[in-house]
Order: sequence, then C-alpha cells, then structure tokens
Amino acid sequence: MSEKLLRSDFCYDLPEELIAQDPLEKRDDSRLLVLDRTKGEITHDVFHNITGYIKPDDLLVLNDTKVIPARLLGTKEDTGASAELLLLRNRGDNVWECLARPGKKLRPGARISFGDGRLRASVEDVAKDGNRLVRFEYDGIWEEVLDSLGEMPLPPYITHKLKDKDRYQTVYARYEGSAAAPTAGLHFTGELLKEIEKKCAGIAYVTLHVGLGTFRPVKEENILEHHMHTEWYSISEDAAAKINSVHEKGKGRIICAGTTSCRTVEAAADENGRVRAGSGETDIFIYPGYDFRVTDALITNFHLPGSTLIMLVSALGGYDNVMRAYREAVEERYRFFSFGDAMLLL
Repeated sequence: MSEKLLRSDFCYDLPEELIAQDPLEKRDDSRLLVLDRTKGEITHDVFHNITGYIKPDDLLVLNDTKVIPARLLGTKEDTGASAELLLLRNRGDNVWECLARPGKKLRPGARISFGDGRLRASVEDVAKDGNRLVRFEYDGIWEEVLDSLGEMPLPPYITHKLKDKDRYQTVYARYEGSAAAPTAGLHFTGELLKEIEKKCAGIAYVTLHVGLGTFRPVKEENILEHHMHTEWYSISEDAAAKINSVHEKGKGRIICAGTTSCRTVEAAADENGRVRAGSGETDIFIYPGYDFRVTDALITNFHLPGSTLIMLVSALGGYDNVMRAYREAVEERYRFFSFGDAMLLL
C-alpha cells in the first residue's frame, strides 16, 4: 500500500452484474465469506451457519434503527412540475432537512404538494451543503401519512423496484429515523437471532440513524481530506453495561453487525475502550491505522469501491487481507452491496 492513504488504494474491479438488485427469498440464505484476519485465511460458507463462528462468551451488537419511507414524489404547486424530497433529518416542529430535486427550482418559498394535497411542504431555507429545510403540513398522524405516500430510499445502484418494503428493513428494526438500512443486519432472521442468543453472552442493541452520506463517494484522492457526514446515535445503559462486561471479563469478543454498529460503539468509547451510555452525533471516520477500542469482529456486506465503508473494513481486517478477499469474492461471483452477500471478519 502506498505511503499516503489514497482513495484509489480502495478501488477494485466489479462487474455490474454482481450488484444485487433484489433480496434473496430467504434472508439467511446469503453466502458468507469468512476472513481470519490473523492468519489471512478465507473460508466460504452460508449466512445461516454463522452461529458456528460465535463463541459462548461473545456478544453480538446490532443497530436497531428503522428506515423510514423517506422518498417523497410530488409536484410544485405553482407550475405542476415534478419535485422530489428525500428526508434526511428531523429538525423538530414538522421541519425536516431534505435532499431536494431539482434543487435549483426548490428555493425558499417554493411549495410542493404530495398525494393530491394530503401532504404539503414549503421550503424555508437552504443549508450550507445545499440541503433544504422544509416544513410539512398534513392532517392526521405523520407516520401514517408518510407510510402511505413515501417510498423506501433505495441506493442509486439498485434499479429494480422493491416489491416488499420490509425487505429493506431488519427484522429487529425499532426506532425510526434512517434514510438507509444497516444492510449487514438484513441477513438475520428472528429464528437465527434466537439461536445466537442461546449460544453466546447475548445481544446488545444500539441505535444509529443512517444518513445518505453512507452512499456519498470519497472525492478527494487523499482520504484524510474527506469530510465525514454526521449521524445521530444512542446507546442505552443496558447495552453499554453488556458491552463493558464482556470486555472487562476478557474472554469474549464484541462482534458488531455492520459498520454502523461498529462506528457507534467506537464513537461512544473512551480511551480505555469503555462504552458510555447516552446519545449524540458522530462523524467518526475509521480507516487503516485506526486503533479499535471496542470492536473485535465484524459482520458486514461488500461495499462500493473507494467508499468510507471499505476503508473501515480494511482498518479492522488489514488492507491486504480485505482487498484480497474482495478479489476472491468477485472471482467466486458473490453478490455485492445492499442486497448482496455477507462477510465475517474474525
């Protein structure tokens, strides 16, 4: 690897046909590439066999955020032209920070109507990054209105229409607020989670609302110049106690399901690796050279070339190991990205 941390170091060749467009019929039928980061060995398996890699003293950490149907398609009230809003963050008092299209046409004062006027919106301000602050007006319950009018905000590389909204949702999703799914969790079924809980020290649930920054590419060649997006997280007293107990005993591993779970516990940890309960915002950027304080193992999907996610995985698994694993996954015709197969780093 070059001396500088370059974006191009984290790129790889991916045939377009390996980008998964639809979820499998059974969530845990996904393939599983297991990387032993100490030995550098790679094993090929199936996700429902993941219990075989979990030990009695291990703890599984899951992100229980829930994706909202954040994509709203409407029309400008003055011209009838098409307009689209993507809900990013609830600012309170019916105001949301949104990604707006077409941005040039949706300036402060613009009004948009959705669903024959059942939901109305007015653009109030433009944030520094170009996102819009939008105030919504509606009758009834917000969640019900949004569920009836909104669409799931699938990543741009998925071109197929999702038949079942629940398939872009983990089976343990609880707290609404994400504009994207924590996709490593999509492989779990309720039955598989019960098996895991019987076998190990249990499951700790944390919350991190995934933002669209997850899909934004790193544009700077020197990744140290990349500005990481901010996301809101929360860790309960119970979850923090479970994580800290496993580390203090020193027998088990903290296995994070997904880069979002990993970023959450790492952001909330002090210099001694003790996780603090509470909530806040994090823009933690993890790349090779990072000293992990909490995470011992990681369950993750296969990520976009040059993304912050593949950089995080390389930081834990070792750059050479991970890039070799990605090349082998391409050779073995694994399915990539959100609806694709999984990887386990031990």
